[in-house]
This record gives sequence, structure tokens and C-alpha cells, in this order.
Amino acid sequence: MESVLVLYPSPGMGHLIAMVELGKLNLKHYPSISVTILTITPPFDTGATADYISGVSSTTPSITFLHLPTPPLPQPLSSYTSYPALTSELLALSNPNVRHALQSISRDSAVLAVVIDFFCTPALGVARELNIPAYYFFTSSGTGLALFLYFPTLHRKNTQRFRDANANTVHEVPGLPPVPAADLPEPLLDRSSKDYESFLYYATHISKSAGIIVNTFESLESEAVKAICNGLCVPDGPTPPVFCVGPLISTQDGECGGGGGGGKECLRWLNSQPKRSVVFLCFGSLGVFSEAQLKEIAVGLEKSGQRFLWVVRHPPSKDKSRRFLAPPDPDLDSLLPDGFLDRTKDRGLVVKSWAPQVAVLSHNSVGGFVSHCGWNSALEAVSSGVPMVAWPLYAEQRFNKVMLVEEMKVALPLEESKTGIVTAAELEKRVRELMEMEKGFNLRNRVTAMKEEAKAAMSDGGSSLVALDKLMKSWSQKQI
Repeated sequence: MESVLVLYPSPGMGHLIAMVELGKLNLKHYPSISVTILTITPPFDTGATADYISGVSSTTPSITFLHLPTPPLPQPLSSYTSYPALTSELLALSNPNVRHALQSISRDSAVLAVVIDFFCTPALGVARELNIPAYYFFTSSGTGLALFLYFPTLHRKNTQRFRDANANTVHEVPGLPPVPAADLPEPLLDRSSKDYESFLYYATHISKSAGIIVNTFESLESEAVKAICNGLCVPDGPTPPVFCVGPLISTQDGECGGGGGGGKECLRWLNSQPKRSVVFLCFGSLGVFSEAQLKEIAVGLEKSGQRFLWVVRHPPSKDKSRRFLAPPDPDLDSLLPDGFLDRTKDRGLVVKSWAPQVAVLSHNSVGGFVSHCGWNSALEAVSSGVPMVAWPLYAEQRFNKVMLVEEMKVALPLEESKTGIVTAAELEKRVRELMEMEKGFNLRNRVTAMKEEAKAAMSDGGSSLVALDKLMKSWSQKQI
């Protein structure tokens, strides 16, 4: 009977890409197994996932995608307050379809394990009912995992909302530096919110799994990994085995779709630029700015005098009913300052909506990255040896910023004004520091060393491949 590894990501592009790379890693080193990925097409924008899945299917036919029916949401999209709220509801309603899929797969194959995303926690009970070992794949950082494992303890110890102005810096999370309360992941800020309730449920259950797989490598986040493995983050119970198998970086950047010929244009343009001279600005599949903020970015880039490659997305819709739907392509002439594109055409390239980020970051013309601090993007930058300017936008990105700046020391911070805008002057200052000054040179040396450590972790005998071997043995033993 064929041995199958079942992967169940949440529908967001970043989560899906990381889970696909986990599947590829297993197939590369253990080609005798097969991989099936359960997917759901959400009724809201999560990036160009359909194009991506199609691309993976054509290049990696050993990965099977099983598309689950999309359950109808009980409320209109406009009534949901956030992407986490939408995603949580969708995945909770999908449990009957997950059960049916796992039962169907089990009839013809031996299921080694089901690996679920953090948001897919409701499926933990389904796996238990069917006697299938359930593991989590934590697609964010090791420091993020330490925080979420400790979150139920924080909840018991604190009664105030972390969003409150008088909330203190959080000092007590094992393996983490002090974190300003306002920089905790967004769903953790208001204990009266539905998102807080959902994340507390997820965090309480993650330690009840058979194991936790993390997209990181030990030397990048050694203190956090050590604290987790020593059981310090779950003080009132056992911590499941933890497997750091990263960095898992997309090997098929062009599959992400949405770029048309833009990807080739970017790379052609980079080919004509001097080594490490270009700052790359890109903010993920959901990162959008107001028109006013786009103009500030443009002015800051122009005044900085630096070469740049900037991915611009259409500003968020003011129509509440459309805020979770995919935006149109931006009209650059109307969004950017008059004459900006013409004045900067000799040293800058602005592309609409999408660029092949992994290929761009690994190009030797790129010397810096202004990033939204999504964990996939951070790992891609580290693996390419590119230092960052940290500009968090949503989800756990403010927390990631603190870790990238204070703990890992691979990024410079961007500071918002009191109105929430990053001014042109602030961006100009940080881009200059990154590309021209000693601060930037020190970061580059640091991230170059981390690049080599990342490469070593994924080499024979490296920490991540040793962890993968232990993971595979744990699955095999559960089949005996």
C-alpha cells in the first residue's frame, strides 16, 4: 500500500507556498512516498493561488492537489472584520469535507500523517477521530512559535488588552527579547475580539499535536528554538517534538502568476544595473497602501538618489463590500507624483502588482529590500544575503519586525508618524542608511553570514536535513 503524506494549508498564498515547498522537500529526500495537498478556493482574495497551483501541478506531478468544496459562508464578506476572521470561519466549516477527503485517501493508501496549518486547527480533531497522526506546520518564525505556545500562559497572567496605551513591554516570553505590547501580532491585541478568541484556541491546541514543523533553521533563531525544545513555552504540559526544516524557499517563483511579462522585464532591467546597487520594494500578496502613502514613497525614493525596483499595487478599495476582493491593476500615472516616472526612468523601475521576488532577491544587482516582514519574504532575503528595511503592515509582521531588527539584526526599522504614514524623509533616510552607510554595511555582513548558515542547514548533515530525517522516522514508526 502506498504511503501518503497529506498536507493541509490555509488558503493564503504565503501559507500555500511554504506548504508546497515542504512537500517538495519530502519528495526530494524520500521519493518513495507521495504527497497530497488539500486545498480550498476561498470566496475572497488570497493572491493568485489558482495560477500557482496550476504551475506546481505541471512541474511537480508527484504532488497531487485535492480541491475541497468551498463551504458557503453564513454572512456576507462585508460583515467580517479581518482576514483571520474570514479564514477561521471558512476552515471551521470545511471540517466535514476534510474528514471525507482523509477517509477517501485512507481507503487506498497508508496515510503517514496529516500536516496542518495553524489556521486549520479544527482538523486536529478529525485526524484524531480517524487515528491519523497530526502535525502542525508553523509557516511563520521560530520566535513566533515560541510566542504562540506561550500565549495561553500570557492570557492567564494578564487581564488588560495589549492594545491599551498603558500596556507594558512583554518581557516574559521564553527565548524572546522584550517585545513592545503594541508590536504583538494583531489578533493578540484585543482580548475581547473574535480573532483573539480564535488564536487562543489555536495556540492552546498546537501543543496537543504529534509534532511541530517550523520553517526556520536553528542558528537563525537559536534562543527561541532552545526555549521551545526545553519545554519553557508550555509550562503546564508537554511540548511536542519540534522539527526546524527551513529555510523553505519557493523554487518556482514564476508560478506565482499575476505578472504576465513583468517578471522578465524586471530581470532584464536588473541585468543592466551595477552589483548591489538596487533597492527592491515589495510588500507581499496582500500589502497595499493609500494613494497618499504611495506618493510619500515616490518622493522618498526620488530624493534618496538610489536605484530602485518598486512593485506598486492598487490602493485598498473604499467600498467596504470589496475590501476582501482582488484589486485591479494600478494606474501609475494617476497614483504617483506628476513626472516621477519620467524623472527616475534612468535609475528606477516601477512594476504593477507583482514581481518574481525570489529571482529578484537572488540577483546580484539587488543590495537591499524594503519588506513588509512576512516570514517567507524574510527567509528569502536572508537566503539571498540581502539586508532589509522593515515596514510591517498586518498580521504578525510588527512582531517579525522586532525580531528582524533587534534579535536577528538583519534589518533597519522604519518609523511611522503619529498619523500612521511613513514620511518621504523617513524612507529616504533608511534607504540611504541601508545602501550607503556603515549601518547598512554591518547588516550586509551579518546577513551574508546568515546566508551561509542557511545553506549549511539545508546541506547533507545540516541541522534542517537532520531534523527532516527525524521527522520521517517518527512518521514511519507510527505506521508500524
